[in-house]
Amino acid sequence: MSAQNIVTPSADGIAASAQAAKKGRGLPPVDKWDPPFCGDLDMRIARDGTWFYLGTPIGRVGLVKLFSSILRKDGEDYFLVTPVEKVGITVEDAPFVAVDFTVEGKGEAQTIAFETHVGDFATAGPEHPIRVERDPETGEPSPYVLVRRNLEALIDRKSFYRLVDIGAHHDDWFGLWSGGKFFPIIPSSDVEV
Repeated sequence: MSAQNIVTPSADGIAASAQAAKKGRGLPPVDKWDPPFCGDLDMRIARDGTWFYLGTPIGRVGLVKLFSSILRKDGEDYFLVTPVEKVGITVEDAPFVAVDFTVEGKGEAQTIAFETHVGDFATAGPEHPIRVERDPETGEPSPYVLVRRNLEALIDRKSFYRLVDIGAHHDDWFGLWSGGKFFPIIPSSDVEV
């Protein structure tokens, strides 16, 4: 193939394709699309949820929401997918950040509904589990909730502290109840009283 036939993906082209594919109110069915891989795009999602293109933060919230609607994770790699193209992007941690939540009920009947920085909502439960990774060196927790497909949101620090306030002990673990499921955070024996 000659260099003239190589198409370099651009954010504008992906945005236009995404806009055309996003008909209606729901999320596009990116898991059903199988377009050709068109290369990597110089786009990155930082750990704090900021999207960058060519090293510059994307300041338009609507554009970030549009890109987030066509995000897909295959294996350990992230892609923006439209019906006609698939481009790789870099994600430093999780593609979304859970910035707030609401709680209904108490104990085993409790439900926790998270909201992300791009306007997604997910109620923790069997379909949207919460998990906590601990840094092996510092022990610092990184909590996540599954938002959609296999895309997670890092739960921000203020929300995590609020979650700890409503945590409970169950089967020798301290954790959270939501949607009829218990999500362990830390062994009860490690909790300071």
